[in-house]
Amino acid sequence: MVQTDLNIYCHPAFILIFGAFLIPFLNGKIKNTYMLLLPVIALLLIINISAGDHFIINFLDYKLTLCKMDRLSRIFGYIFSIVSFIAVLFALKSKDNVAHICAFIYAGSALGVTFAGDFFSLYIFWEIMAVASAFLIFAGKTEKATAAGFRYILVHIFGGLCLLTGIVLYVNKTGSMEIELLTLSNIESYLIFLSIAINAAICPLHSWLSDSYPEATATGAVFLSAFTTKSAVYIMARIFPGTESLIWLGVFMTAIPLFFIILENDIRRVLAYSLINQIGFMMCGIGIGTTLAINGTVSHAFCHILYKSLLFMSAGAVLHVTGKIKCTDLGGLYKYMPFTCICCIIGAASMSVPLFSGFISKSMIISAAAHNKLAFVWLALEFASAGVFVYAGIKVPYFMFFNKKSEFKTKEAPFNMLCAMGIGSFACIFIGLFPNYLYSILPYEVNYIPYTITHVTSQLQLLMFGALAFYFLIRSGYYPSETKSINLDFDWFYRKGGEKFYKIADYSLNLLNRVCNEIIAIKLTNFICKTGKNLPFKISNILINIYGFVFIKNKQKTDRLKTKAICALETKTVPIGLTAALSTFFIAVIFFVIKLLQQ
Repeated sequence: MVQTDLNIYCHPAFILIFGAFLIPFLNGKIKNTYMLLLPVIALLLIINISAGDHFIINFLDYKLTLCKMDRLSRIFGYIFSIVSFIAVLFALKSKDNVAHICAFIYAGSALGVTFAGDFFSLYIFWEIMAVASAFLIFAGKTEKATAAGFRYILVHIFGGLCLLTGIVLYVNKTGSMEIELLTLSNIESYLIFLSIAINAAICPLHSWLSDSYPEATATGAVFLSAFTTKSAVYIMARIFPGTESLIWLGVFMTAIPLFFIILENDIRRVLAYSLINQIGFMMCGIGIGTTLAINGTVSHAFCHILYKSLLFMSAGAVLHVTGKIKCTDLGGLYKYMPFTCICCIIGAASMSVPLFSGFISKSMIISAAAHNKLAFVWLALEFASAGVFVYAGIKVPYFMFFNKKSEFKTKEAPFNMLCAMGIGSFACIFIGLFPNYLYSILPYEVNYIPYTITHVTSQLQLLMFGALAFYFLIRSGYYPSETKSINLDFDWFYRKGGEKFYKIADYSLNLLNRVCNEIIAIKLTNFICKTGKNLPFKISNILINIYGFVFIKNKQKTDRLKTKAICALETKTVPIGLTAALSTFFIAVIFFVIKLLQQ
């Protein structure tokens, strides 16, 4: 039985998930309008659902809560619905209905994860999200996309199994399905933590992201950049706030991707690594666990979804128009794609620059580290903030639009793509200029002022020196040259390890198979057949020995009787029907004797 408020007609996640299946039956403007309406309807539902538990299902002896609405889940619901609208608008001209269906199911399942109030619902939506997102990678329809898609789904199947095992152990121990705060104190909490860490791309479990996102379609990568990692951030903030190990994992996450950003030639791979860097800030905030840190994490997740999707849209627009996405293949496009260029610069500036969205959210996390006297963490986050802006925020627009003369005499991206980028750009600037609108919907009351002289000047100094360093490195030729190469990451371990494991497993299982076939099956079968063939002779010998010992009492006469019996057995055959009848008779006799004994 489902219990819910009368004013709630449908779960927001179901609007996107079930609404997706009608898309192939529509065409033209009706189809476009319908696709744009679905996230709008979901957003309106989220706005109007009151705080509390809704869509409660009594399942066996457990209570499942499909919609737990509070300030934390509501703000993630807002941004997931908003970015769904922007991403759908960007992908509006795509003819791939399968990709459209998967994108809507993916976005809907992310909403399902956000509002899940019990572990069972969380697991179901978690797995739907993994499968749907994998098909967005397969939609790339290249050999690399197929391979990356399979690796992606294998990683997430492993993560899902960890989550399921942790949930089973947790429910068996507590008798409750309700999602509650956990600490890393037992095996079930570690398994749940590991599963969330995989989806959050926490280093060194991050390689699936940089491996798969760049292989998706120009439009699919926009969806991918928004949901999987941010839903993991939400669940981590819901279950593990204040877990100290997250602080140091987050610091590690902010630093490691910078090295790959410098070396990478693929623009979307650069963006993927910078995405991991930004998730590191959020993990730090969750690990610190104070109200300021959690507010900073949530606001940064909100802003990051907007500016990262804007950057992926800019890269996707260039890929759509030119068919190229490598730094070595692009440059000089500002003349032919000025609007896309401006939107890309806005997205890059939103990472750290004052008056843009990222500054008003990221500075909250850095300030939380300072307030908690984590000097090393504060210093690491400050430099990581400047570093990602220099190495990704400047690198991406520079190599796409300014590096050299353009070899492509192109036009601007299609109108729907420009509209989507325009909305994203406006949101990044608006939030940066008027942060109180975002602060008012955060989980806790905000008493934080981002635009102080100290915050602004310290950040501008770091950014200016970083930009100057980038300029001099480029001009002097000391900046690492962009080359077409494959950079090894932590995925090397599971790729090579997986290959070795496969060879060991293949050899071991084949050896076991040969042992079973040759020794057990063949030799045992031969032994049984040989024994069965000699059975009449053995029985005959036993009976004649007994008869000779009792009645004849002469060994020579007994041996002659054995020889005659053997000749008779070898020359005469018994009809199979008679054999079956005798077997049936003896079985009946045995059952009759057993029945008598039981009485």
